[in-house]
Amino acid sequence: MLYYVMPFVDGESLRARLARVGPLPINEAVRLLHQITDALAYAHAHGIVHRDIKPDNVMLSGRHAAVTDFGVAKAVTASAGNKLTTVGIAVGTPHYMAPEQAMAEANIDHRADIYALGALAYEMLTGHPPSRPAPRRQSSRRRCWSHPGTFGRCRSEVPGVLATALLKCLARTR
Repeated sequence: MLYYVMPFVDGESLRARLARVGPLPINEAVRLLHQITDALAYAHAHGIVHRDIKPDNVMLSGRHAAVTDFGVAKAVTASAGNKLTTVGIAVGTPHYMAPEQAMAEANIDHRADIYALGALAYEMLTGHPPSRPAPRRQSSRRRCWSHPGTFGRCRSEVPGVLATALLKCLARTR
């Protein structure tokens, strides 16, 4: 029997915070991104890929961020003898999936989480994900060939070095 245990986090999800206050102040977004990135770096160093980084899977308690549902897709895949994540079945949330994940490629690695972190950061700073809602098939395909744009139109005060780093997370090749 497969199960996992998580601690209770007294707070709200990043999704709830974004819905309540909109785009975060830059210093708060950077502080939270540092904590989320630290959690992902630890997981990646131990061979775990989250595969579903999104505002719903980040809990905020006080001034701290906790990444939740960590490695669920990886754990489920391992318990199923690698039968769940096969070519043709994408695991994750469309707005935050790297193109290779959206196309259901078999060998997804830490780079998919880096892409999702960029999408999460973009939403934290602008109030919306880098790709607008569309039907599931179209959304995945559109992200593979479109670019989220710059922060200048949505939030001009985002420092250039931060914008460059986050857009690099969202970079892809064709």
